[in-house]
Amino acid sequence: MSRKLTIIQAITEAMEQKLTDDSRVMLLGEDIGVNGGVFRASEGLLEKFGPSRIVDTPLAEAGIIGSAIGLALNGMLPIVEIQFLAFIYPGFEQIVSHAARMRYRTRGQYHVPMVIRAPYGAGIRGPELHSESVEAMFAQVPGLKVVVPATPYDAKGLLISAIEDPDPVLFLEPTKMYRAFKEEVPEERYRVPLGVARVVKEGSDLSIFAWGAMLRVAEDAAKQIERERGWTCEVVDLRTLYPLDRDTIVQSVKKTGRALVVHEAHKTAGLGAEIVSIINEEALIYLRAPVKRIAGFDVPVPQFSIEDDYLPTSGRVKQGIVETMMF
Repeated sequence: MSRKLTIIQAITEAMEQKLTDDSRVMLLGEDIGVNGGVFRASEGLLEKFGPSRIVDTPLAEAGIIGSAIGLALNGMLPIVEIQFLAFIYPGFEQIVSHAARMRYRTRGQYHVPMVIRAPYGAGIRGPELHSESVEAMFAQVPGLKVVVPATPYDAKGLLISAIEDPDPVLFLEPTKMYRAFKEEVPEERYRVPLGVARVVKEGSDLSIFAWGAMLRVAEDAAKQIERERGWTCEVVDLRTLYPLDRDTIVQSVKKTGRALVVHEAHKTAGLGAEIVSIINEEALIYLRAPVKRIAGFDVPVPQFSIEDDYLPTSGRVKQGIVETMMF
């Protein structure tokens, strides 16, 4: 059986099912109990599972993440909610120096099975520090998996896999897409494997790589360009940013001979640069044109009136497709 859910509903269901299945699972975060979280992802869970498993914490990200590391080392499976990704900076040291390094530091004797959930991205008219896309800062940390769902189906399946993973997972949720659309999501437990990309749309002329909210932008541009010019673009949702699914990236480029990367993070040193490097290292001789990046600008995410001008649009992606195809 399945029914239509939004991404936020799928996330809530995944957590509720894992809380029911495994007494080691618990949630920690600011306002996640009585208020149900800033986006209501944990709404109703306090009443069902109680305050010992749905823990309202002080406003102290370093303390929240540090406490979760200790819980994970002692047999629990904590799920941390950080209200917005850019609020995570006070806890960055705990993630990089402790959560991600513990297995290496102890030569495999200990591991840290925890999930850190964080909404990210622009387009919701949030004030400063509410709209950052700094996924590349974490994708360079060995020992830390970075996962980004773009659909309700993937949100539930990826989160269940993340909770069951023996190592720490940063689970980034595209805020703009939380309630943007619904799709069929099975009621039963299921898993979407980490580290495996998904070809959303088959194509033969150009490969587009995207994740999170930019997936729909890429899909819209691909459909428009096919109607207008007859070019077919292969759209790939990376889903996991570390480790990247190198095989799917390379095989897609070998098939099409052209590539475009779309992300809303700043262009300089964004994850798109790593994807371009993978293509250059493993599929250079198949390229018919340079790989192009469509990204956010190298400025702080602007305030409300010009926020939309910062984000990549289907128009910008279409222009990138034309320039790459006409090279």
